[in-house]
Amino acid sequence: MSGQIGGSSLAAAMDSLVPFEPRAKPIDDAEYQQRIERARALLRQHDGNALLLTAGASLRYFSGIPWGASERLVALLITLDGDPLVFCPAFEKGSLDHALRIPAGLRLWEEHEDPQARVAAALAERHADRLALDPAAPFVVSTRLRAVAPQIRLLDASPIVDGCRMCKSPAELTLMAQATAMTLQVQRLAASAIHEGIGTGELKQFIDHAHRALGADNGSTFCIVQFGEATAYPHGIPGEQYLREGELVLIDTGCSVQGYQSDITRCYIFGQPDAEQARIWSLEQAAQQAAFAAARPGATCESVDQAARAVLEAAGLGPDYRLPGLPHRTGHGCGMSIHEMPYLVRGDRTVLQPGMCCSNEPMIVVPGRFGVRLEDHFHITEDGAAWFTPPSPAIDQPFAE
Repeated sequence: MSGQIGGSSLAAAMDSLVPFEPRAKPIDDAEYQQRIERARALLRQHDGNALLLTAGASLRYFSGIPWGASERLVALLITLDGDPLVFCPAFEKGSLDHALRIPAGLRLWEEHEDPQARVAAALAERHADRLALDPAAPFVVSTRLRAVAPQIRLLDASPIVDGCRMCKSPAELTLMAQATAMTLQVQRLAASAIHEGIGTGELKQFIDHAHRALGADNGSTFCIVQFGEATAYPHGIPGEQYLREGELVLIDTGCSVQGYQSDITRCYIFGQPDAEQARIWSLEQAAQQAAFAAARPGATCESVDQAARAVLEAAGLGPDYRLPGLPHRTGHGCGMSIHEMPYLVRGDRTVLQPGMCCSNEPMIVVPGRFGVRLEDHFHITEDGAAWFTPPSPAIDQPFAE
């Protein structure tokens, strides 16, 4: 057992936690305004004259409102001219006043009223008839808008939303760096405290508490803990597992810092690896490094995926999604959503640009035995790619010193 795996306790790990410092600064007012102007420029390019964003990550991105979706419409309308408009239940105005970060007109609606009719009236006032609708909007919003405003042409807002969110600003990169650093610290502490017989539920609870202690928005955004054969299932299997000597440990977790997400996986051996565990782990490390080397400005997302697969296929794994091998894409974009554009997968010909952020996780699955996933995030710079977190050095050394 290495000095990084086992030897401590969850209680000692918890006692060592203090709030993370230095904390990244929030997105400032000027950057919110730049986002709105960028959205307007993209609207013009895509033949739209209005953009409607419903509750979720994109609403927060453009307005600062951090609310999740519910059956009540909360939305931001951006048109080519004039202040944006916020549609919100009237009884939520007090909460809205504390959350809204941009100058905006308020269009409050009462419980018996149809908020889609309020949106239609605002579109008529602004002489907007080509509405780009948030791709994350519930289907019912589009059907009700069509019912109250059949003259409105609905467009897919994906090119506008993704066009704004894909390339991160320096302030966004700093927030993501904090989130990933916090999760890496939690991963390190979890590894130090594992022991034979520890349960997956106990580790998940610790990881959530540790994220909270460091200052994450709401503890763990998600957490997957798997031992042994369960590591062969990319997103785990139900039920409690208890760690045994010689098993692989796979922990995939993340947190949110002011809405910006982390998502890091560590996979390592508890005890001594057998020859096949060591071989597959080393191939995973090589595939992750090949993907990183291929990620540079001007390269396509699918070329990064192919770089990882070439390593595995040369070793006799795959091809494509066949097992043993890599059953899913090499990675995904990350920012205010854990998974967002672009995607490192065949068919995604998005050209990588500075500021784009992606996970790098070309998992290898050996059915019925185990799986190995190493996941770190990188961002594209002018010269290539830069890691947010240093990758794992070895199967028994999950963390760079």
